[in-house]
Amino acid sequence: MTGVVLLTGGTGFVGRQVLRALTDTGARVRLVVREGSEGRLADRSAVEGMIRTKDLFREPVEWWAKALDGVETVIHVAWYVESGKYLQSPENITCLEGTLRMAQAAALAGVKRFVGVGTCFEYDISAGMLATDTPLRPVSPYAGAKAAAFLALSQWLPLHQIDFAWCRLFYLFGEGEDERRLVPYLRAQLAAGKPVELTSGNQIRDFLDVREAGRQITEVALGNRMGPANICSGIPVTVRQMAERIADEYGRRDLLRFGARPDNLVDPPCVVGLKG
Repeated sequence: MTGVVLLTGGTGFVGRQVLRALTDTGARVRLVVREGSEGRLADRSAVEGMIRTKDLFREPVEWWAKALDGVETVIHVAWYVESGKYLQSPENITCLEGTLRMAQAAALAGVKRFVGVGTCFEYDISAGMLATDTPLRPVSPYAGAKAAAFLALSQWLPLHQIDFAWCRLFYLFGEGEDERRLVPYLRAQLAAGKPVELTSGNQIRDFLDVREAGRQITEVALGNRMGPANICSGIPVTVRQMAERIADEYGRRDLLRFGARPDNLVDPPCVVGLKG
């Protein structure tokens, strides 16, 4: 791909890493950003244009058609993801509606490739080891809205000769992560020499550094892959193993208190992505 890439969510946890990876490839990037968020951009060297909006999910098709003029590839990372709220939020419906309007405009603007970002929780997670052909069975408004976007776009975009790929994220950690999540909590407690209260830690997960996730999304976007893609490590790791690895960096395994918190009975025992 040599044309302009339009990126949404480029100031967020995942989007910043996609922008970094795009910069490394020398891609020409146009950003759509929320007004006032520009200061969170770490590197603007690849940015050829920046379009500001109060809320990209509430913009009409006509606005998007103008924003997408001259764009070859869309990488749509933005979504409502406020920690502790996003799973059940009505904002998921707004994000879904806005995404569909954006896709309508992509057809009007002559976009050639559209890449969206979904979640592993679109799948029937009772399968444990999740391949791209694992049946979908979302159980939250967030996962349901993501799955609905995938299903609608996978049918609609090809009718307009737009290549479509959908990147499903697994358990990401790393730079810029919300401090309320597992890895930042571990690091903060260990750095302060305080006990770390955890569940049994027996849950099996697919952990991936967000920087690698950004690279994988960019590889999909700038390549020829179509349909769903798992953005994952493919390596099963227990929460206990992850916690112990981090504790070893501080030499403080003694601070880990496994079983101090009860296991969540609805928490899936195993969520691991299969590449391919």
